Amino acid sequence: MRRLRPALPWLLLALVALAAVAVRYGLIEASVLGHRCEAAPGTPLCAVRQALVLGFLGYGYGYAALAASALALLWRRLPVAWLAAALGVLALLLYCVEAGAFALLVGCLRLLRCQAAAQYGNGQGEVQAQP
Repeated sequence: MRRLRPALPWLLLALVALAAVAVRYGLIEASVLGHRCEAAPGTPLCAVRQALVLGFLGYGYGYAALAASALALLWRRLPVAWLAAALGVLALLLYCVEAGAFALLVGCLRLLRCQAAAQYGNGQGEVQAQP
């Protein structure tokens, strides 16, 4: 179990990416669902689809990803870094490309840094002066 612990955030990030792909191609871009929602727009599935579409039209996923990446830079905690990376993947796959790519980069780099600090120490007080 100890060997899987460092890989767990990355596996969960891959699951978030798979879920975002399923939402994009299963709900948003599905032409059959689009035609069904045009015919009967009041169904709950169509309301979910409409909310998802409004989320990327208003750049909401991108703003959420940018906010999470700013928090990850400020707080330097592993869960916040993972959240920035996860929202970056979500925004990247749901049409907010620029903000999603930035948040994914910041989140992944911060996540790597948090994991390295947890494994090897935070680097404070470990450097010795040269003779």
